[in-house]
Amino acid sequence: MVGRPVIGQPVASPVLLVGQAPGSKEVVLQRPFAWTAGKTLFGWFAAIGLAEARFRQRVYMAAVCRCFPGKNPGGGDRVPSREEVSNCSRWLDAELKLLQPRLIIPVGKLAIGRFVAAATLDAVIGQCHSVAVAGQRIDVIPLPHPSGASVWHRVEPGKSLLQQALARIAAHPAWREILESRTDQA
Repeated sequence: MVGRPVIGQPVASPVLLVGQAPGSKEVVLQRPFAWTAGKTLFGWFAAIGLAEARFRQRVYMAAVCRCFPGKNPGGGDRVPSREEVSNCSRWLDAELKLLQPRLIIPVGKLAIGRFVAAATLDAVIGQCHSVAVAGQRIDVIPLPHPSGASVWHRVEPGKSLLQQALARIAAHPAWREILESRTDQA
């Protein structure tokens, strides 16, 4: 793992977004989803009522791994190893116990696999899964990774399943609560 850990703003929220790991740009900018994938991700959330600045103020953002895993020899970011995921798991476990979110939005296969077992994205995207996390039942609505390297969310069935997932998030009571919240943190 490379660089300092990257975490989102400390915000008490009923919604928790969980990514895979920061990229090289996120390490420099010191915020999750700060580059190209973030533009796509925040475009999705803006379409269901929450632009990036308000999202960052109202949704707690975490990751399976907090440090940049480095580059693959063949290009792209390296997926963290099982050992690296295990070494970082205590942070996410602690956040789940402390925050007790009502909705978790895992983004990408590694984050989805932390909460929902599935062999393929088609099997989990577009659905709401009720899972036991930190001693309580929590709704999990997975999203594909918004990376420019992935075409899954731009072709069928990914396009339709992404829209179903976003509709489920938009209809979730925890999402509606943060949309209706009048207080923004400075």
